[in-house]
Amino acid sequence: MTAATAELLTVPEVMTRLKLGRSKVYDLIRSHRLVSIKIDGARRIPADAVKDFVLGQIEEAA
Repeated sequence: MTAATAELLTVPEVMTRLKLGRSKVYDLIRSHRLVSIKIDGARRIPADAVKDFVLGQIEEAA
């Protein structure tokens, strides 16, 4: 998937996928552990970034 066709998720969608609260998702974004972009003030997270975050957490736990 190219950057131009990447699926972009809202913070509430990421909260649901990761089963985390809003503050924790924003903390992950602030600490650069979860990649995000801003579009006219709206925060969006590429679905691939969520997948990469989860895979990274799994590798750290191993």
